[in-house]
Amino acid sequence: MLNRNSFLSFLSIIILTASCTALRKSILPNMVNLPSNYTSTERENKNDSLLSPKDFFSDTCLVALIDLALTNNFDLLRAVQRIEYAKANYLVTKAAFLPSLNGSARAGVDKFSKNTMNGLGNFDTNLSPNISSENRIPNPTPDYFLSLTTSWELGLWGKYRNYRKSGYNRLLASEKGKHLVQTAIIAEVATLYYRLLALDAELEIINRNLILQQTAVDNIDILKQGARANELAVQQFTAQLLDTKALFSMKKQEIIHTENLLNVLLGRFPSKITRGQNIIAQSIPKEIYTGIPTNLLYQRPDIRQAELSLAATSADVAVARAGFFPSLTLNGYAGYNSFNSSLLFAPASVAYGAMAGLIAPMFNKNQIKANYRRSRAEQMDAFYAYQKAVVTGYQEVVTNLKGIENYQIVYNLKAQEVEALNKAVSASNDLFFAGSASYLDVITARKYVLQTELDLTNTKKEQFLYMIDLYRALGGGWQ
Repeated sequence: MLNRNSFLSFLSIIILTASCTALRKSILPNMVNLPSNYTSTERENKNDSLLSPKDFFSDTCLVALIDLALTNNFDLLRAVQRIEYAKANYLVTKAAFLPSLNGSARAGVDKFSKNTMNGLGNFDTNLSPNISSENRIPNPTPDYFLSLTTSWELGLWGKYRNYRKSGYNRLLASEKGKHLVQTAIIAEVATLYYRLLALDAELEIINRNLILQQTAVDNIDILKQGARANELAVQQFTAQLLDTKALFSMKKQEIIHTENLLNVLLGRFPSKITRGQNIIAQSIPKEIYTGIPTNLLYQRPDIRQAELSLAATSADVAVARAGFFPSLTLNGYAGYNSFNSSLLFAPASVAYGAMAGLIAPMFNKNQIKANYRRSRAEQMDAFYAYQKAVVTGYQEVVTNLKGIENYQIVYNLKAQEVEALNKAVSASNDLFFAGSASYLDVITARKYVLQTELDLTNTKKEQFLYMIDLYRALGGGWQ
């Protein structure tokens, strides 16, 4: 018989054998360090708070569209369901290592052979004068069992804690995923809105030029009748007018397409989009030029999501590492057991049992090692994904800050160009009527001013697109 000392010795051998094969704790490489600011010329900003969407987007019509998208957008509604899925998974991880309690009811029958221990033993027992008639065992023998059973694996080696930690971090990561979707939706709504404003401005410019070009065609036709111009000039002016009319129709179609794209983000069928001020009249928030602290970069939902995924995989590695150590399981039951249904609830039918088991891996260590290596690879993958998210986020902020600054310079130069070309158009008209310039000079001057006015509008639009990308790069205001 195994005595107490022998049992303890055997237990020690199991623990030592398992622990000898356990791997050392995984250590991650060093994290990247962000610079203190984004550009060498950037002014220091002590304010760690990020501009809210209403500060970034002061247009009340745009803010109303954003609010509508955050209520109705289908991608955002799907993201909410992914959070519910993650919550359910987390509840599973919390309950996985709690003691289980189950009710059990069983009924059966056994026919024992006379050439078996049970058959012969029951025969001899039934002949004993110490057994009353109600306690004699029939053959076949019914078996009625009614009990509560419990099982619990104790959380040794931090297995429970790390398992729950993994599930909790994945739940938080799913919530950051929702923030990421929300930021993307806000940015996309704003992008389409400012493109729509730019298209409206372009349509207005083209329409204004159509009026001027129609007047030019009428004038050149009058000059032809007075023998001061020829048919070639009339046709050249007419061709320019027709080209501008075609451009006008193309812009109208672009407006319809952009409005419908925006309506999809709003979760509704095609409807008229209410606009605010002309894009030229709108301005970039001054706070953007004062400098943005680099620590705000860590509020980006994708960076926070990558960080939480890294924490989850690190917990997975700890769970996999705990697989090398023995696990302790407690099992027990209590209830009634009888071969006679009428005696099932009699005091003599009470039955109970308990057992503690220590299980250590012996021959499946390669499987445990493979699981550990897989968890370790997932951890390193999450680590490098986190590093990439940080570096990518930094360069996006730098690119968009410089983009806003440089396109402001481009806008100022384009505005001067438009002014100069308008003067050139006026001069070409005067020279043409004075006979000192050809009609081609007038057509060319009008063509250049139209294109430059369109370029000015697009330059202003690009500024706002860089501002929107900056909003996205800084995490959309999530704290």
